Amino acid sequence: MKRNLSVLLSLLVLASFVLAACGGAAPTEAPAPAATEAPAATEAPVAYEGMMVESPDCDYGGEFKSIEAVDELTVKFTLCVPDPAFPSKIAFTAFAIQPSEYLESNGGTGDLLENPIGTGPYMVDSWVRGDQLVFKANPNYWGESIGADTLVFKWSTESAQRLLELQSGTVDGIDNVGPDDFATVEGDPNLQLVNRPALNIMYIGFNNNPTTEGFDNTTNPLANEKVRQAIAMGIDRQRIVDNFYPVGSEVASHFTPCAIPNGCVGDEWYAFDAAAAKALLAEAGYPDGFETVLNYRDVVRGYLPDPNVVAQDLQAQLKENLNITLKIEVMESGAFLAASDAGQLQGLHMLGWGADYPDQTNFLGYHFGAGASKQFGDHWDDITSALESGAQLAFDDDRAPFYTAANNAIRTHVPMIPVAHGGSAVAYKAGLAGNPHASPLGNETFSVTNNGTDTFVWMQNAEPISLYCPDETDGESLRACEQVTQSLLGYEVGGTAVEPVLAESYEANADLTEWTFHLRPGVKFSDGSSFDANDVVVSLSIQWDAANPLHTGNTGAFSYWSGLFGVFLNAPPQ
Repeated sequence: MKRNLSVLLSLLVLASFVLAACGGAAPTEAPAPAATEAPAATEAPVAYEGMMVESPDCDYGGEFKSIEAVDELTVKFTLCVPDPAFPSKIAFTAFAIQPSEYLESNGGTGDLLENPIGTGPYMVDSWVRGDQLVFKANPNYWGESIGADTLVFKWSTESAQRLLELQSGTVDGIDNVGPDDFATVEGDPNLQLVNRPALNIMYIGFNNNPTTEGFDNTTNPLANEKVRQAIAMGIDRQRIVDNFYPVGSEVASHFTPCAIPNGCVGDEWYAFDAAAAKALLAEAGYPDGFETVLNYRDVVRGYLPDPNVVAQDLQAQLKENLNITLKIEVMESGAFLAASDAGQLQGLHMLGWGADYPDQTNFLGYHFGAGASKQFGDHWDDITSALESGAQLAFDDDRAPFYTAANNAIRTHVPMIPVAHGGSAVAYKAGLAGNPHASPLGNETFSVTNNGTDTFVWMQNAEPISLYCPDETDGESLRACEQVTQSLLGYEVGGTAVEPVLAESYEANADLTEWTFHLRPGVKFSDGSSFDANDVVVSLSIQWDAANPLHTGNTGAFSYWSGLFGVFLNAPPQ
């Protein structure tokens, strides 16, 4: 520093003589050098304060013991029980990460429902309810994108309308081609059909609570196990599949598709036998039948391609075979799902499920395990105990006896009737670049498909309910969230294999109760904020801890968390 000041002083003196020689006024003496300042002390970097949320013990009944930000780029999950399916679960859309500051600023609801902040290829641009949802490219996206700058989601409940839009060129891709339109798409050189594997189930659910609103004498006939068994035998499921499902569909022998390991172990479902069904109904005390209700939502799914005609056929079959009178009630999709989760649906209801990941915990565990919703009423200990044991084992052969027991117990208790594994397909314009695909999980990713323009338009069956997907279960919402938010892991495009996303790698201890994830450095959210381990802790603990003030969401059900990980921490007493 002193050497530099001396040189500078010499240069100033020299400059004064040059100015004088050129007619400029030279100072009579060189200016005194300014006093040197001591260099500012370098401040030590602020230590990263990693968050941790934990339960004092595992007595509360859930799977999680703690979620900890070990450091800025490391997150550790400690579980109460082994979970070999943990990577597949944590990869799911509902467990995507948003900025902790954004979650806190919105109080767990509000703008979260329509404007998530994520790390994915797109961000929300605008949402005109009832018309369209528009995404724009995320300028901070860490990955590679070959898709259009603008992605538009539109919707129609009518498969014929969706196909017409595709044929006219106003959309680039449509979901769930109608059962009668497969041949039309395959025969059109301007279109392409992409079949989706039938990893799904359509079922008829029961409310088994002993007292149910709507029945006189305060007795719900469906609380009687023999009544449910009679209905199971009194419905011709093959007739439904033959008449109302597309090629590639099949009658369900079990709740879980057979392609899932241990999906079809145990006894097959009841065969159709109208005479035996009527005799059993009489034995149960209802020789003349009874009246009840059938609820559903008018939303097309791969597992239920035409809900209206299926409902009418069920109504006709039960009247003819068992003298059971069904009053059909169609509900709005969001209200229907909320009432289902809360166990508020009366009588029978039609619903279904598509695989989130290929494991029994996603089918049997989610629907019938100890942490499952109240959709079917009370749980059965012989089902829940078998599922709990099976979920903790790593190898399919070891798990088989427990899933056999669970399947057989489900067949005995009949909380629902498995009807069909529905074949379905996606259709696109011909000649698209990239990877136009149909995901077996229903989570198509459109940043990998290019139509050569700035805008790609997708048409699905229904409008998303909200875009805060930790608290949604419908496929339309989840697919929309997939474009914006990301989880620690994800599923390969068009497949089911788990791959790194926001976590570059992970490892588990020997008994599969500690899972440590190493986060991808340098990732930013679409709002420009940096992604770190605390964002993971906050995003997931909001779902886990019922006492968290941000445990609000859309309905507050957070069904995926309880369905896959059991009881909430600090759950209110039932």
